[in-house]
Amino acid sequence: MRTNVYVDGFNLYYGCLKGTPYKWLDLEQLFDRVLPRNQVETIHYFTARVESRPGNTDVAVRQATYLRALATLSRVQVHFGNFLASPVRAPVLECNPKGYPLRNNGQLVVKRNPNGAVVMEWVHKTEEKGSDVNLAAHLLRDALKGTVPAAVVVSNDSDLLTPIRMAQTDGGIVVGLIPPRPNGSAELKKLASFKRDIRQHDLAACQLPTTMTDASGTFTKPMDW
Repeated sequence: MRTNVYVDGFNLYYGCLKGTPYKWLDLEQLFDRVLPRNQVETIHYFTARVESRPGNTDVAVRQATYLRALATLSRVQVHFGNFLASPVRAPVLECNPKGYPLRNNGQLVVKRNPNGAVVMEWVHKTEEKGSDVNLAAHLLRDALKGTVPAAVVVSNDSDLLTPIRMAQTDGGIVVGLIPPRPNGSAELKKLASFKRDIRQHDLAACQLPTTMTDASGTFTKPMDW
């Protein structure tokens, strides 16, 4: 079945790739492997350009290199949202000796001064905006135009329940799910027409070449990836 794949890039990264040596991922190889009975036509990859931040100054360079690598893949289309960084004043949490937040009856415990006032600190908050909306919009557009009879969504975001349901009922297409985390949204799994999983051996088998060439010249996989 002719199929488009819609990938929430940050969801894929934090669900499958962070902390692994498999970030230099070939999306074409991966989805051909995970969806062997589907004819994968277009892979829509939704992300945002990150900013360098304290303790991780090279993150923007690494991402830019990976996006350059993706641009060499003929079936991959990259769509950008926005990456926002801002100062936010937030409550400080009580933590155990290992540094993990404490809970009392399931509720997080905030730190308080001797007078009972909540201890507040300024924190550097980063967030990605727009990828889920962009994914939903492209999925619905393709479903209503009848671009392909099947779609696969790569995300754990339950905010996508309504657009997936509309793509199925109003667009009449089959929508499958690849959850980046095995324990992802139960509602998404229930709604999907079918589900596939990404295993560690799939990631290991689907890596881009260490050295690549595009119209601008030769480039290599970042050393600390």
